[in-house]
Amino acid sequence: MKDFLFPQPTDSKGFSLLLLCLRILFGILLIVHGLDKLYNYTALCFTFPDPIGIGREISLLFAIFAEMFCAMAFIFGALYRLCMLPILAVMAVAFFHVHEASIVQGELAFVYLMVLLVMYIAGPGQYSIDAKIYEYLHAKDYEAYEY
Repeated sequence: MKDFLFPQPTDSKGFSLLLLCLRILFGILLIVHGLDKLYNYTALCFTFPDPIGIGREISLLFAIFAEMFCAMAFIFGALYRLCMLPILAVMAVAFFHVHEASIVQGELAFVYLMVLLVMYIAGPGQYSIDAKIYEYLHAKDYEAYEY
């Protein structure tokens, strides 16, 4: 489980730097979407989609949580894969439910979904909180095996 939550960072500094830049860029873009939803909360409560039947307001709150709080953790690479699950869920619902899987109507949601899916698979890279936690956890494992 700890290898899932804190995957081994890649050895390539260039690739890790690319992942950091993508985390910052897409994280800020997601936060902007979340802020827009937060600022228009009252109006959106009546029009926001309810794809799984939990209510419009709860669905909106989940989207705000994913796009703001999970995006902040995503930027810092903290519990990276865990915090990406709500973000991926929101983007999947936006593309498949709201835009009915239409590339023409849901192009932005599709792009977010595909880029974030690739980033989920790639992991956070060396320049992340998870990488530091990985180093700490595996240093303790190494010390436990020394005689």
